Amino acid sequence: MAQKPIMEVDHKNNGVNYMKVLIVFAHPEPKSLNGSLKDVAVQALKEKDHEVKVSDLYGLGFKAALDRDDFTNLENPERFNPIGEQLHAARSDGFSQDIKTEMEKVEWADLVIFQFPIWYGGMPAILKGWMERVFATGFSSDMFQGKIYDQGLMKGKKAMLSFTTGGPEENYYQDIPDKDPAKLAPIITENLKFSGFELVKPFVIFSAIMLSEEDALSIFQAYRKQLNEL
Repeated sequence: MAQKPIMEVDHKNNGVNYMKVLIVFAHPEPKSLNGSLKDVAVQALKEKDHEVKVSDLYGLGFKAALDRDDFTNLENPERFNPIGEQLHAARSDGFSQDIKTEMEKVEWADLVIFQFPIWYGGMPAILKGWMERVFATGFSSDMFQGKIYDQGLMKGKKAMLSFTTGGPEENYYQDIPDKDPAKLAPIITENLKFSGFELVKPFVIFSAIMLSEEDALSIFQAYRKQLNEL
């Protein structure tokens, strides 16, 4: 994949720098706090002349399971090997259309924001499924060719986590003395690093179910500020 600068200059917009931003939204309720944070991000980014696309995974009915249907032509129909078939599909343009559509969005983006809740100690299954299917071997990384971490195929792109938790902060940091919020979502964090993304400061809301309307408004302001400082 050809590398390009994170910031581009829009000469039609008086030389203002802008980013192409993909928001991967994983919550079944558009009116949830996560849904509102997604809406705040879209508005704040567009106000700064950034281009924004949203992948609403529940709205899309995105299939979470990695299986044979992910491929238009199997290299070995007799024995299904997911990693082997991903490599084959990456070389032969053999991914199903729903995967190809998401891959095109990732390729387009300079920054990918993941908006999701922490459920049962991790990200929603639909988001993990998105990562397994879209961040396919041969597309985002290739361990067999050494295209991982700082040589990953997503090198040059940035990623940001924005997520909520149901419980208070102290419940989540018992085994994380340095209180690094990225460690609260280790699966997605490690996948992003493995693919070569540069991680920017995450945005985390604890005790989401306990927030008042005033708390929410303050949170939205803080999120706007962090996005403006990217």
